[in-house]
Amino acid sequence: MHAYSFEKLDVWKEAIKLSVDIYKITQTFPDNEKFGLISQMRRCSVSISSNVAEGTARLTNKDKAHFMTLSYSSALEHLNQAIIAKELEFISEENYKIIRFDIESISNKINALRNHFLKS
Repeated sequence: MHAYSFEKLDVWKEAIKLSVDIYKITQTFPDNEKFGLISQMRRCSVSISSNVAEGTARLTNKDKAHFMTLSYSSALEHLNQAIIAKELEFISEENYKIIRFDIESISNKINALRNHFLKS
């Protein structure tokens, strides 16, 4: 089976893992958050890896950098939602720290990719 270039990127792999973790963590949220934070956090986490994947398919480095910017923005949006979920006590301090660490690692890698495309 052919592997696409984005599937070889550590940042994409980390973002996929984050999405899977978020799906599992949000299963414990209150049912009345189904269309609130559950939906927002899941869509946002998926958006991170999706924009990395889509960006690698673009032809120009400027366009690739644009999709890395979108992915970076989704990562920060996701961090904001995790902070809210922690404040509402939907997630534990431990899970919050894991999410925050993962987002920090992912956002640093996305930023490096974006800078690479902007300099090329």
